[in-house]
Amino acid sequence: MSDFWANRRAAVAREEEAEQVALEVQRRLEAEEAVADKSDEELLEELGLPDPAHMDAESDFKAFLQDTVPARLRTRALRQLWRVNPVLANLDGLIDYGEDYTDAATVIENLQTTYQVGKGMLAHVEEMARQAEAEEAEKNEPDEPEDDDVMELAEEDAESEDSVEDDNTIAASEVQEDAAPSPIMAEEPEALPMPRHRRMTFTFEDKRAG
Repeated sequence: MSDFWANRRAAVAREEEAEQVALEVQRRLEAEEAVADKSDEELLEELGLPDPAHMDAESDFKAFLQDTVPARLRTRALRQLWRVNPVLANLDGLIDYGEDYTDAATVIENLQTTYQVGKGMLAHVEEMARQAEAEEAEKNEPDEPEDDDVMELAEEDAESEDSVEDDNTIAASEVQEDAAPSPIMAEEPEALPMPRHRRMTFTFEDKRAG
């Protein structure tokens, strides 16, 4: 139960602090609107401040940091301080975050990126890998003949078919010529005389007679 009331008191304190901050912001906005129509010279005279353009490194710029000073005068004074102070004006390039890398003035509204926390530019890398695979597949595929090549191949096929048909026609005619009977063979052969019957005689020698 004690934790509940402690958390409750802390929440109430945060709410009161937020209300005070909101009131302070509202007060500053109203003050800026009240002096918006006045020139810088008039405001400097009313506040008793010197012209920032005439200040040097020995001048006191703390007076411009008060809440009663409008934001535009404070900005002018700080810019002059950055110019006249050698420590701030002459940077050696060794200061971390010495330049503005946010490009907040040129950033596009609703800018989207393929960067993912913990993965980096994952989508970009995957797209590059997909393109590399597509290019490799195109290299491995056989080249398709162009239209002129297709026409030439078709003409060659037609010529080869015609030559094959001519060869077949010639071969068929040769076969027909070979198969056709010659005029000599077409005539019936003459009847040959029948051979005469002969009686064969056998003589046996008596080997015992010797």
